[in-house]
Amino acid sequence: MFTAQPRSTENIQHVLTVGRSLEITTGGGKSRRRKIGQVPSHQRSCCWKVKAVIQSENNNKSTKLVEKSGNGSLVTSDKGIDVKAVITLRKKMKENITDKIEDQWESLMNGIGRGILIQLISQDIDPVTKSGKFAESYVRGWLSKPSDHPYIVEYAANFTVPHDFGRPGAIIITNLLDKEIHLVQIVVHGFNEGPLFFSVNTWIHSQKDNPESRIIFQNQAYLPSQTPAGMKDLRREDLLSIRGNGKEERKLHERIYDYDVYNDLGNPDKSEDLARPLVGGKERPYPRRCRTGRGPTKTDPLAESRIEKPHPVYVPRDETFEEIKQNTFSAGRLKALLHNLVPLIAATLSSSDIPFTNFSDIDKLYNDGFVLNDDEHSKKNKFLSDTLVKVFSVSKRLLKYEIPAIIKRDRFSWLRDSEFARQALAGVNPVNIELLREFPIVSKLDPAVYGPPDSAITRDFIEQELNGLSIEEAIEDKRLFILDYHDMLLPFIGKMNSLPGRKAYASRTLFFYTSRGVLKPIIIELSLPPTPSSPRNKRICSHGHDATNHWIWNLAKAHVCSNDAGVHQLVNHWLRTHACMEPYIIATHRQLSSMHPIYKLLHPHMRYTLEINALARQSLINGGGVIEACFSPGKYSMEISSAAYKSMWRFDMEALPADLIRRGMAVEDPSMPLGLKLVIEDYPYAADGLLIWSAIKEYVESYVEHYYSDPNSVKSDVELQDWWNEIKNKGHADKKNEPWWPKLVTKEDLSGILTTMIWIASGQHAAINFGQYPFGGYVPNRPTLMRKLIPHEEDPSYENFIIHPEKTFLASLATQLQATKVMAVQDTLSTHSADEEYMHQLHEIHRFSINDHEVLKIFERFCTKLEEIEDTINQRNKDIRLKNRSGAGIPPYELLLPTSGPGVTCRGIPNSISI
Repeated sequence: MFTAQPRSTENIQHVLTVGRSLEITTGGGKSRRRKIGQVPSHQRSCCWKVKAVIQSENNNKSTKLVEKSGNGSLVTSDKGIDVKAVITLRKKMKENITDKIEDQWESLMNGIGRGILIQLISQDIDPVTKSGKFAESYVRGWLSKPSDHPYIVEYAANFTVPHDFGRPGAIIITNLLDKEIHLVQIVVHGFNEGPLFFSVNTWIHSQKDNPESRIIFQNQAYLPSQTPAGMKDLRREDLLSIRGNGKEERKLHERIYDYDVYNDLGNPDKSEDLARPLVGGKERPYPRRCRTGRGPTKTDPLAESRIEKPHPVYVPRDETFEEIKQNTFSAGRLKALLHNLVPLIAATLSSSDIPFTNFSDIDKLYNDGFVLNDDEHSKKNKFLSDTLVKVFSVSKRLLKYEIPAIIKRDRFSWLRDSEFARQALAGVNPVNIELLREFPIVSKLDPAVYGPPDSAITRDFIEQELNGLSIEEAIEDKRLFILDYHDMLLPFIGKMNSLPGRKAYASRTLFFYTSRGVLKPIIIELSLPPTPSSPRNKRICSHGHDATNHWIWNLAKAHVCSNDAGVHQLVNHWLRTHACMEPYIIATHRQLSSMHPIYKLLHPHMRYTLEINALARQSLINGGGVIEACFSPGKYSMEISSAAYKSMWRFDMEALPADLIRRGMAVEDPSMPLGLKLVIEDYPYAADGLLIWSAIKEYVESYVEHYYSDPNSVKSDVELQDWWNEIKNKGHADKKNEPWWPKLVTKEDLSGILTTMIWIASGQHAAINFGQYPFGGYVPNRPTLMRKLIPHEEDPSYENFIIHPEKTFLASLATQLQATKVMAVQDTLSTHSADEEYMHQLHEIHRFSINDHEVLKIFERFCTKLEEIEDTINQRNKDIRLKNRSGAGIPPYELLLPTSGPGVTCRGIPNSISI
């Protein structure tokens, strides 16, 4: 605050800021400037700074200069309410000498009041200006006050505000330092309501990077129509600042959220072989990603130029990993893996990239490990040693893997048909199995291109496996099931098989549910594109009773598993969780104010997703990345993912109950919880998933009811309606005209949409992600690619197959280099970070962002419910009647247990897609 004493008693009409001075205009039209020091930078429409001079009642006395904001406050130097704001900042965990010098400079600047400027904005308005009241102060204090946490520092700012100032609803913060600061929270003391919390956990850019200040709202949720008058302009302005203008390349300090297509996966400037088609649009529809705005490549004007590792890809600043995640497991581990370990594995094995010759070679990865070459690459990367020694058992260049859960109890379980079938219900990809509802099985592909539509699976083949039942009886009794990748993959098989070292089929697998309550595979159909000499290029395999057919059957199962691994990774994991969540997150930031109750509800479920997706575009799903190198579809991976999005993806079918009913794995039953009954009771993913879904649904409905008590409140919420429209029209633009999009009119509509989104980010992702290494870490159990077709009797390789079937089997799998690479990635993707935030912690998480005891009780009930669900799942895993989750050598199904510690645990439900 300022006090000014004019030299005369002339009638001063107004004062304006000009640079670092006040321009004072008198009634006589004369003006003069007076230097006042640092003038706050926030000059936008709702917070522009104006200085007003109020004439004293006695013109013979000096007048007092007070601050007046565009929001209307008059803050005099008369005695008012003494207010103190405590600002909490977080420092780096690991500081070099430069960081320490900058910390000292920061303390000095804050000490003399030139580091951080904070401005309190009242919820109340001035009756004259119709805008919020205003007060400001610099952070002061020669030394920061350390907290109990070594990386946290606290500063204070003191205010004196009028008695009628009202309750602060927002803070405008200006960072005058030369570097960004990480603001944890601001707590304002001195008002009658008690301490007022502004918990944000956000990066505040330096004024030198961006002259605009940041707006921080108090921990109170408001619908747009309920926004206090003094905060309405700020609410609108903050949203505008996040959206950007759709132009220019984004800078790392920015927090701009916008959309773009996947045009950044290829690198045609580096190599023609690394050119990749644009994904997103009419030809190859796809969800949108976060826009970075980089310029085009020199070779292809439609392709965005690449940022290669280890340089970071832009994501809005608050979406980046926090330092603890970078320095512990998931993120730092993944970056170390992609930037260092995978190239080092390649350097070690590339000169002898050979297949496994016997099963002992695979066992050595867990028992003995292998020595990494200490080449020039590794010498330059001390980070490799520092990080990977802790997380990959890399010691003295020895890489050694943990024994995967699937073989830890029974190393031969993967060979059994019952285990092959069990993993369709309780493995890492339990979301593709369907009830067979009609026979014959018919393809929907164009027969002019892909041959006769009828499957080669005949009635005779099936009925000899049905223990006396007819096909019609088995279908009526709901005892036939199918894993059908025929139509999804056949259009790509020819291109895939033209790639070096790749051979695949489009597969169908039939299962029979026995009277003993066990699912067993009975027939596998393997299809290749038709040729003039073989228009029906299909092969039928069944579990034979002689040695030759036994090995052919094992090879057929391996091909099915390879297809399953590819569909799992590219469709169910990447597309349906990672990629589809990204537009929801972008729209939430662009259209819902941070004080909107739905923003606050969704915020924990958006953590780290944009960053992990950006890292995936850089090193996993990109041209020449790990997915292309280690999975059967190779360079056609994202085209398959796009085709699946086009033909299969529907938002309304992403809800768990709807998905189960669509696949025929559940039937509607009003007498059952959630109104449906599982066709196979012992379906661990579905049984446990429905418990989690029900708990999410219940707490979301209670939350929505709390804020939307008026029948028309959903329809009249302008931010909410813009949010949903943007998700459909921009985020999923290629599907915007589909008739199946849910309407957003009622509380029930909103609850259903939110339940689906939260389920995808939490339970669904947990179920299909954290079992990747436990199930896929043993290559024969879940090969990610196959290198050879199954030999026929007339093939030259058939004789070698008869003599050495084990070598033929192993030679068909990924090479040692490919397998070791993908094992490292699967191990990392299955790892929980030490700073993971889980669903059962939502009550504690929201305690810092929502100031409403009734709402906190909703989250507390939800967390209690999750504890009950964990007990229920543990009891199910001990039930000997449930053979898909218990028995000799069978690992319990724990992927949907809510809690977990750090590491590869094969359990735990994080709030968000954070790895």
